[in-house]
Amino acid sequence: MEEQALKKEKVIQAKPIVKWAGGKTQMLNAIIPKVPVKYDRYIEPFVGGGALFFALNPEQAIIADSNPELINMYQQVADHVEDVIAYLGQYKNTKEDFYEVRAVDWTILPKAEAAARMIYLNKTCFNGLYRVNKKGQFNVPYGKYKNPNICDKDALYAASELLRRSVIVCGDYLSVLKEYAKSDDFVFLDPPYLPISEYADFKRYTKEQFYEEDHVELAKEVVRLQELGCHVILTNSNHPLVHELYAPFKIDVIPTKRYISCNGSKRKGEDVIVTIPPKRRALIQLVPESLPEQVKKYPPTRFMGSKSKLLTQIWTVASHFKFDTALDLFSGSGVVGYMFKAQGKSVICNDYMAMSAVFAKAMIENNHITLPLEEAKELLLPHQESDHFVAETFQGLYFSDADNDLIDTLRTNIAAMKDQYKSAIAMTALIRACTKKRPRGIFTYTGDRYNDGRQDLKKTLEQQFLEAVTVINKSVFDNGKINLAKNCDAMDLRVEQPDLVYIDPPYYSPLSDNEYVRRYHFVEGLARDWKGVEIQQNTQTKKFKSYPTPFSTRKGAADAFDKLFRKFSKSILIVSYSSNSLPTQDEMVALMSKHKEHVEVVPIDYTYSFGNQKEAKTNRNRVQEYLFVGY
Repeated sequence: MEEQALKKEKVIQAKPIVKWAGGKTQMLNAIIPKVPVKYDRYIEPFVGGGALFFALNPEQAIIADSNPELINMYQQVADHVEDVIAYLGQYKNTKEDFYEVRAVDWTILPKAEAAARMIYLNKTCFNGLYRVNKKGQFNVPYGKYKNPNICDKDALYAASELLRRSVIVCGDYLSVLKEYAKSDDFVFLDPPYLPISEYADFKRYTKEQFYEEDHVELAKEVVRLQELGCHVILTNSNHPLVHELYAPFKIDVIPTKRYISCNGSKRKGEDVIVTIPPKRRALIQLVPESLPEQVKKYPPTRFMGSKSKLLTQIWTVASHFKFDTALDLFSGSGVVGYMFKAQGKSVICNDYMAMSAVFAKAMIENNHITLPLEEAKELLLPHQESDHFVAETFQGLYFSDADNDLIDTLRTNIAAMKDQYKSAIAMTALIRACTKKRPRGIFTYTGDRYNDGRQDLKKTLEQQFLEAVTVINKSVFDNGKINLAKNCDAMDLRVEQPDLVYIDPPYYSPLSDNEYVRRYHFVEGLARDWKGVEIQQNTQTKKFKSYPTPFSTRKGAADAFDKLFRKFSKSILIVSYSSNSLPTQDEMVALMSKHKEHVEVVPIDYTYSFGNQKEAKTNRNRVQEYLFVGY
């Protein structure tokens, strides 16, 4: 026992103690990266030489095989390693000794000696093969090795330590899996390969006969394991039936060498690794959660991409989690951030659009301040000469000359206001008034050719402004928390890690653009007073260049999501994205799964308020909205 204690002090990595036909040592570099980061127990029902088992060195494991001699060997190394080593010390590497030991019936030997016999024959026989004849007698010939390491004490001690904390079972793989496999276990399946097989000559008299119908049965068991919630990895040859049976799953083809083939031309082959993720029961159920009455006081908007119709579903998902702080990373209209505020959360709203930041300043960061109607009326009067910027730059494009003059007056008076929240309310009201006076509420065209006679279009700009001030004032409330409005690129935002992050970025689709600036450049210009932008005078709409965004290409969007998920990996993540956008649903799940242990997809049938130009009346604006949830 002193010698065993010394070996333990060296902390020797466990490794396979027998060579096994079809062993996975050469494939470990390809298999290990696919192993789940977290799992409960390791289960391998076709353990053989156990290359992956020894490499992973799991804390809890169930290993099994239908070969009773192999299982006896593992059990004895686990419980009686000193006895096994003592027996191994008696064996010699000679042809005569080999055949004398081979002739002995292992079942009549003491179990530790039977284990030593198997290790000895494995180390000295041809190519480390295991084969028995019809009578169950080992019949592989002598290997003629000059100096085989018959008794590798270090390897045996290291293996014994791992094997002692494992459950070792002799049995059929189906019975083993049905008895032991549970949700969150990791199951590694390395069955006898298809076709039936180049190893068949060496296995045909063992209990490991495995025919095509057995592989079909195994595939059914894999589906059961997935439904149970197990992580599964399966290896096999690159055979058409394997691709057929596991078509729904990720299959990687790996070039390998065949060490036991007598035909040199067959020593190169291709194996496959099939990765089967667990199918988890959805923890998030869309049983609608009612929203506070305060949410209804948020001014209605036709802002592109607004989630006003999805607030109940978003809150229903968010309510599954305990959180105090919420970040609305791409706040847009601000309605989601406002909903979180109404639920008593401390909210940070951010957007790269200045107008969105103004909305958030007026109604989310602001807890107390309102703009009295008399003060709002004063803003309509010229108290000092304006710069006439709107009147001169946008004459005849969007509004009448009189309205342009009024906009310039409001701009000038708002800029002179000292209270930041009253200023934000006034600017929000001006932006709302301008969008309500525009057919469709956007600035991608000039004139009023889309005038449909709505009442909003008949009201004066002054009426629209004062009505907007009134409705914004009613939306102001104190939730007892500190709330903030930010105006910066999401990638650059620096905040303390929030409990929950809601991400609703521009959706990338090859069928349409996601340029908010192109649609809202005029009111975005109002919010910024056209500072830091260059109007493109050659364009009919006098727009300015869109802000750079990674969400304008498929790769850019995927990279941006990856960076954001990494940045907020410690937060609960809820992402809104559309079924007709890219990355795809599977790609989004894969991206989020790199950073979150649990990922769920909640699909919601949704119809956009308006489509894309001529496609507005087609099915393209009827989609599924996805809520990707990572926790």
